[in-house]
Amino acid sequence: MSKETLRVTEIFYSLQGEGATVGIPTTFIRLTGCPLRCEYCDTKYAFYGGKTLGIDDIMQQVESLGARYINVTGGEPLSQKRVHLLMKRLCDDNYQVSLETSGAIDVSNVDSRVSKVLDVKTPGSSEDEKNNHDNYSYLTYNDQVKYVICSEHDYNWSKDHLLEHDLNNRCPVLFSPCVGQLEPQQLADWLLSAKLPAAKFPVRFQIQLHKYLWGDTPGK
Repeated sequence: MSKETLRVTEIFYSLQGEGATVGIPTTFIRLTGCPLRCEYCDTKYAFYGGKTLGIDDIMQQVESLGARYINVTGGEPLSQKRVHLLMKRLCDDNYQVSLETSGAIDVSNVDSRVSKVLDVKTPGSSEDEKNNHDNYSYLTYNDQVKYVICSEHDYNWSKDHLLEHDLNNRCPVLFSPCVGQLEPQQLADWLLSAKLPAAKFPVRFQIQLHKYLWGDTPGK
């Protein structure tokens, strides 16, 4: 029995709202704590508090919810070093695991079986200086990069950034409109008119499915 613990805000079962597995029933493990303070953050309740749970306890809760897809999120999950032990346990038990990370913390030690979803911080987040560009060399086809876009300036910055770092030849890239700041149709129109250079992974437009189903209700 493991005595290792993590600070956990919530564990819940819902539909995946974003990315490659959008729409699939998924168990979410939301860890507590984040060193960033993005302007558009919708999970500020995960900055503090939470409960201290043993990894064995977390595994039991995950098993009881029944989903094979697991999303480890936050906050910033990598701000707790023991998250690596949790992800290894999940992968060893044959769960399909994804990690939502800001990209500000080193991802080189993330288990190779985990799909990293790296949220590149745009200027609209006010945290773009925290982007750790060294992380891009650890991206593979199994991973994803996401840009939350708040404005036309963010959009143009994101295009330049992904091309500068050749990200859409490393893994799938997602452009997502910031809820309440940019209309989805506007971002779709910009993306269609851009005609970005051909790449291994064409940039994909996405909306946050869970926001349209449940709004900002925590635990959905």
